[in-house]
Amino acid sequence: MMPDPTPAADSISPAPRKRPKPGERRVQILQTLAAMLEQPGAERITTAALAARLGVSEAALYRHFAGKAQMFEGLIEFIESSVFGLINHINERETDGRVQTQRIVQMLLQFGEKNPGMVRVMVGDALVFEDERLMQRMTQFLDRIEAQLRQSLRLIGPDGTGEPVPAAEVSGRASVLVAFALGRLQRYARSGFKRLPTEQLDLALALLT
Repeated sequence: MMPDPTPAADSISPAPRKRPKPGERRVQILQTLAAMLEQPGAERITTAALAARLGVSEAALYRHFAGKAQMFEGLIEFIESSVFGLINHINERETDGRVQTQRIVQMLLQFGEKNPGMVRVMVGDALVFEDERLMQRMTQFLDRIEAQLRQSLRLIGPDGTGEPVPAAEVSGRASVLVAFALGRLQRYARSGFKRLPTEQLDLALALLT
């Protein structure tokens, strides 16, 4: 039997909007901000534009975040927890220093490739006109990556043996690897996310490590 083409009026009235669960709206705001950052050539994102994308008022945003800086801090916390959690996993699984080093750089670039909106935060492009402490925090993030690479590089001898590597060489190699990763992420962002940061990565890592 065909359904009645003229259903009762109460059956087509809009369903009441469900109230988000605690914390759900906060996550939704951060996901939307990250999605807006993924747009190639995106300008500085305002709270008005973010609220419009979400279909809420700016006042609704401020019920969950004190300001836009706190929203970016939420994205940075996601980056930090994700990346350093993966580094811990790599270190637990790999004991070879060279493999550790290569896996860490590879993971960092793969994370950026899968999260293009986060890349603009990682390289600082999205933070230029925001609170200075956000840029400082991302600088600290890169410093922690470099410190972890130094730790892994210490496990490799100059000729591939287990003999200690001179401290100056360790520092120099770790610095070069971070600069390489940052350069690849910057190129990815500034190409409109077309030049993948992982292209020819095996060859590059073989040369650098």
